[in-house]
Amino acid sequence: GEDVKPFTPGKAKEIVMSLQQPAVFCNMVGDWPALHWNAKYLSAVLDGKTIQFRLGLKTVDLVPQFETRCSYVMATLEEFLAWSCGQPSCLSGPFSCYEYSKYWAYADYKYIARIFEDKPEIFQDIRWSDFGFPGRSGKESTLWIGSEGANTPCHLDSYGCNLVLQVQGRKRWHLFPPGDTSFLYPTRIPYEESSIFSKVNVANPDLKCFPKFRNATAHVVTLSPGQVLLVPRHWWHYVESIDPITISINSWIELDADHKARVEEAITRMLVCAVKSAENPSDGDLWLNPTEVEATSHEINLQYLNKAVSAYFNCQKASVSEQARPSSTGAEQRTSASCKRKKRKVGCEPEGCRLLTREFGFSTFKAEKLQKIPFGPHLIEVLPQSQETSSMGAVAVGSDSRDPHENEGGHFGKLRCTRKQSVMSNDCEMPAHQMDSDSSPNASQTALSTNDLLDCLVNPHVISLVAQLLLERTRV
Repeated sequence: GEDVKPFTPGKAKEIVMSLQQPAVFCNMVGDWPALHWNAKYLSAVLDGKTIQFRLGLKTVDLVPQFETRCSYVMATLEEFLAWSCGQPSCLSGPFSCYEYSKYWAYADYKYIARIFEDKPEIFQDIRWSDFGFPGRSGKESTLWIGSEGANTPCHLDSYGCNLVLQVQGRKRWHLFPPGDTSFLYPTRIPYEESSIFSKVNVANPDLKCFPKFRNATAHVVTLSPGQVLLVPRHWWHYVESIDPITISINSWIELDADHKARVEEAITRMLVCAVKSAENPSDGDLWLNPTEVEATSHEINLQYLNKAVSAYFNCQKASVSEQARPSSTGAEQRTSASCKRKKRKVGCEPEGCRLLTREFGFSTFKAEKLQKIPFGPHLIEVLPQSQETSSMGAVAVGSDSRDPHENEGGHFGKLRCTRKQSVMSNDCEMPAHQMDSDSSPNASQTALSTNDLLDCLVNPHVISLVAQLLLERTRV
């Protein structure tokens, strides 16, 4: 018979929708065919189809290696495997300019529905129904294939929570709670809908420029094949491949809070596009992430904002009327969080991912607050790092013998205020007492840039307040 799983779909869903800290599910996917999706198997299935790889330097810099600073090649998985093994055939292939010892390669954010569109039967190899999401399969999932050192800059996802299955190799996750946002110096440059990046390279932090990062508390875990990581809403994460080949599959799960988040993202898009489009193009600032085709017009952005606001109120009405109805299943769970990072096509429907309206028959799972979190061998808590642990140390799942309460309190008990007021400039902080008497920066201080202004203008706290004010105005 089939494997007996430690959690029923209902219980797993309750954990996913309720838990506010990262955790690793074990022994939940042993019978998933997707566990056999190693690189050689996928290479055979793709059968010579080319996919885009992002390439970055393995050297550690103080600045995050954003996607705007990477190189890109189109290659087959077979060519990627040959390059990663150091085969001579790579001297003339797409990776010929990139020495394996100096570069990593990452086929990231690959929508399974797109790259396997001619093989839809493969979608059923992924069974998120085991986590309480019936009908959710590979069609609503994303594939990640990387070499050792491949990484995603530290960021948070504006929408949904995230379930990540590790298939081949290991990945190290550095997670930070939403309350650490100010310590991570959030920025919307490079701009991409649904991603808020950190200015800090958490792998090699520049504490002179970003001193508040010292107050951040990393939760570090090494994810191994067969394990599923839950990344709760708005948890920051930096992810790196630590084995020669790594493969992961993830799916973003829609949450109630996403309706307001879409309004916030629409406001952010409008402001970033308006301000950056007014800049002199010769400045050469690569402010748009490669996933965004081009800056959308003010008219389209305003249309997008109005649709987001309308969808917010429609969903509020729907949730009130649906409280009397049974909870939804199947296709109703396949919502817009699963299409994060679809490239926006200019001039068409302005939603990057379709906004939720009544046509989805959307009904959000209302989880009772978990009476007791069932941590144990099948659900492993990702603990905060102790002060003694080095900044890039990691806890391997299943090997942590520390008391789960050892680090309770930590910086969470600290007052979130600084002793001296500071003025932001050129990404670094300058205490107010170092300002000239006329309140202008010292002569040696770099002048404020457009990006400095935007970092304040579209700071998540500011945008949240603006969205609230806008929704209150619209409600009246």
